[in-house]
Amino acid sequence: MVERLIIDRIGHRGDGVADTAEGPLYVPYALPGETVEVEPVAGHPDRRHLLHVERESADRIAPICPHFGACGGCAMQHWTTARYRAWKRDLVLDALRLAHIETDVGALIDAHGEGRRRVVLHARHATHDVLEVGFATLRAHQIVGIDRCPILAPALDGAIAAAWDIAEALKESRKPLDIQVTATDTGMDVDVRGSGPIGAKKASQLAAIAEMHKLARLTRHGELVLQRAAPTVKIGRATVMLPPAAFLQPTAAGEAALARLVDQATQGARSIADIFCGVGPFALRLAECARIAAFDSDAGAIAALRKAAAATPGLKPLAAQARDLFRRPLVPQELADFDAVIFDPPRQGAQAQAREFAAGKVPVIVGVSCNPATFARDARLLIDAGYKLTKVTPVDQFRYSPHVELVGKFEK
Repeated sequence: MVERLIIDRIGHRGDGVADTAEGPLYVPYALPGETVEVEPVAGHPDRRHLLHVERESADRIAPICPHFGACGGCAMQHWTTARYRAWKRDLVLDALRLAHIETDVGALIDAHGEGRRRVVLHARHATHDVLEVGFATLRAHQIVGIDRCPILAPALDGAIAAAWDIAEALKESRKPLDIQVTATDTGMDVDVRGSGPIGAKKASQLAAIAEMHKLARLTRHGELVLQRAAPTVKIGRATVMLPPAAFLQPTAAGEAALARLVDQATQGARSIADIFCGVGPFALRLAECARIAAFDSDAGAIAALRKAAAATPGLKPLAAQARDLFRRPLVPQELADFDAVIFDPPRQGAQAQAREFAAGKVPVIVGVSCNPATFARDARLLIDAGYKLTKVTPVDQFRYSPHVELVGKFEK
């Protein structure tokens, strides 16, 4: 059944929203003010599939990618930059408002830079035994095969071709594959997940593919297949060799912007705890001026951080410890000697750790988050304990998506 709707606003996931008497209806790729023809989405009574834009918004622009609308990777390529940027900052404002938090929210920092430096490509068998390598469709498991992606950094120019060849080599298993590719200073670092055990012949075939595409390293579930060069990245003065499938901020410009904001927020601190530190994008930079204690649950990341710190002359003491921060958050007694604390948790936030912060007296706490909702939840705990959230700065390194980073400074 075809319906006609008028779109009122954009929702938090980037969908157009028509506010009807029966409740909101969500229409991906539609814009405010547009009149659209839609049809129902089976199993989702509040969702509609866009068939045709009958009356276009003056803010609609041509997307930069031919796969936009089929590939589910981007949500907002069709909106003018000014409207998109205002909406993205509003995601942060809305999350804070829902938690009844008032603070100064700065202008959105554009941190796309050269583009995404890491990507996870999916390989799946479609109907008629056709292999597809690319990204999933919007909120579905079907894969859209792609040959290029304009939001990737130039250093990932060969990522899609390498992923296709890897998937072809492993297609006999018919297992779904996730192929993570990270741009490093020495070439692409690739980790393949989902293949199951492979024999010597298949490993040799994968090694040949790695050589052909000049990959720095190829691993399978973290196990080495071939390494042509140590996959390293520069962080401050340090050189970090990445563990397989390492987490990095999506863009180099994003990492630099977040690090700059963290540095500004911790100015003058001589002893800093970096909680959820990863491979050290903050710790290694801050160790040029302050003593650092770094904590993360990823033992591989901690080992890489320790090795990088030990090999970098001129740094202040940097101690790194592997620790499950969800089950064993740092308690007030452990935090008492720090002038400042940084926490940069995964999307689920750091509720247990925030409770311990709230019970302590660290004068400055800096929160970094990729999820404004969980940040606001954790911030509420600190504010109720007497901290003041003095500034929040949104950072956009997920261009065209509904995801936004932020940095917030708490003082007591």
